[in-house]
Amino acid sequence: MADLPTLFADGILEGTVRHGVARLKLAVQDGNGSPATTGLLVVPLAQLPAFAGSITRLLREVEAKAREAQGQVNAAAAPAADTPDVAEAFRFQG
Repeated sequence: MADLPTLFADGILEGTVRHGVARLKLAVQDGNGSPATTGLLVVPLAQLPAFAGSITRLLREVEAKAREAQGQVNAAAAPAADTPDVAEAFRFQG
């Protein structure tokens, strides 16, 4: 995956649909808190529901892992330094 372009985005600045293609302009906040475009995500409209479903499933997995980590912390009553990292890496395949 090292040869794939990597885009960081913390939001979508704009979305359009033309000719059966959804175009999502990805954005990140710049140093002044204003959105700055980082790239364009282009998805065939026919695939947009599946794409959105995959993102939704990923979010549900992240939420479940966060609840699981919180439950382990509460059960052990461990100090904050022992709190599992919720952002721990895991693989999702949509």
